[in-house]
Amino acid sequence: MACDEAVVGTVGILVHPTRGKAGPGEVWVRVRGGSEKFLAWSEDPLPKGTTVLIIESRGSRTVDVVACDDTFGESPSTPGSS
Repeated sequence: MACDEAVVGTVGILVHPTRGKAGPGEVWVRVRGGSEKFLAWSEDPLPKGTTVLIIESRGSRTVDVVACDDTFGESPSTPGSS
């Protein structure tokens, strides 16, 4: 499946924790005028609620992420939060 370059470089928030090499979590990202969820892989486990930067697309709605500070307030609010 083709890579989704539109999400690379965007900031999101983990709605399900990642487990490092043991398995993906799920990230909520603002993209294409809305918000979408992607499977998220990280080098090390990251807890739910972590702000992450998408560094690579694996295709099939799957991305690689690293923890980051959301200095500019770009990450979407967690779904279901007020």
